[in-house]
Amino acid sequence: MASHERQQQRREQLIEAAIAVYGERGYRNASVKAVCEAAGLTERYFYESFSGSEALLVACYEMVNAQLFEVLAAAALAAGGGPESRGRALLKAYFQALQAEPQSARVFLLEVRGVSPAMDDAVEQALEQIGAAAAAVVAGDTEPSPPAWLQAGVIGGVVHLASRWVREGFAAPLPEVVDAALALGMLLAQPRNSPEGG
Repeated sequence: MASHERQQQRREQLIEAAIAVYGERGYRNASVKAVCEAAGLTERYFYESFSGSEALLVACYEMVNAQLFEVLAAAALAAGGGPESRGRALLKAYFQALQAEPQSARVFLLEVRGVSPAMDDAVEQALEQIGAAAAAVVAGDTEPSPPAWLQAGVIGGVVHLASRWVREGFAAPLPEVVDAALALGMLLAQPRNSPEGG
């Protein structure tokens, strides 16, 4: 195995270990040493891939989001049907994933905010990308892409609902939360034939 391949493998080990450690202890209670121990690597290898804990958190956040969206998109496509059917399937899969991994949900929905400007930028970029991708999955090919501001508002609203649900310990029934999120999500599928500003 080439040197750069070994380095990439170590980087992935650290990310996977960090996701587990953050879920167990919370980001602010997880040291670099704890992550390295969980990964079976020395701190020397940590600094080979990351400038510090915040850089690792950003990498974890990006990986979690990428993996999660693959699951959501697959659920939406499997559901078939129209925008409402696809949207409901996507949102149900999202909230089920949060409920299945409550510690990780708390870290990657609640704890990431305010860690650093770099982390905040990563969150905003992820929301923008997920909003655009979710709009494409829900609306399908029959409608033009919703305006970026609408996408941002809808995805922000859904994430706010998810954050509240996690913070309240998943007290509200899953179907109730999905219905509320779907009411927002369906704004992405509405026809947009009126002139801009009209």
